[in-house]
Amino acid sequence: MLEKYLNRIVKGDSLSVLKDIPSNTIDAVITDPPYCSGGRSISQKQQQTTRKYENDYQGRPDFVGDAKDSRSWMMWCGLWIAECERVLKPGGYFLSFCDWRQLPTATDAIQIGGISWRGIISWNKGLGSRAPHKGYFRHQCEFIVWGTKGPCIPKENGPFPGCFEYHVCQTDKFHIAGKPTPLMEELVEIVPEGGIVLDPFVGSGTTCLAAKRRGRRYIGIEKMEEYYKIAQKRIANK
Repeated sequence: MLEKYLNRIVKGDSLSVLKDIPSNTIDAVITDPPYCSGGRSISQKQQQTTRKYENDYQGRPDFVGDAKDSRSWMMWCGLWIAECERVLKPGGYFLSFCDWRQLPTATDAIQIGGISWRGIISWNKGLGSRAPHKGYFRHQCEFIVWGTKGPCIPKENGPFPGCFEYHVCQTDKFHIAGKPTPLMEELVEIVPEGGIVLDPFVGSGTTCLAAKRRGRRYIGIEKMEEYYKIAQKRIANK
């Protein structure tokens, strides 16, 4: 059953595909779900993601699933995280990106899903990050809420960094919310060579690309046709 998904990006809804993956088979889930943090009113939340998250239009496709309020987002996260907890091996890692607005909710959501919450990793994007005006501290960090399925097992190559600094490079960004490939390559190092990394919201495929480059196996899931094609092309051109 697992073999049909290995080293593939699957087009489909994450909850549906996750239910088909056998229990206790995945070494790490490393993912970047929709944050649903842009906009306060219904009309603002329902804006296109290019309008909410890009200062200048770069031609990247919009993505779906970003219009939930905080409570709905937490409930939805609890559903798919529970499936991730099921498919993880005992001691397997769960890492999920979020921003400052959803950070408190994300720490609740992983516990609702059955993951043992163990900490927060910071990703420093650099001083090019925007701020609403000169009185603000820059929103230059995003965060990775992380935990394990049960006990956290010591690793020979640990402990791992709790903060990463990688600037966003437009030539390496294929999704509106895409993360730097070198950052994802560092994160997959928590998995031993030959281990399996799962990303239920793979977007433009960066997690799978990083896993492939670092000698790890991977499973990616992507709902949108546009990003599925982009991810497939990037993996093929690795």
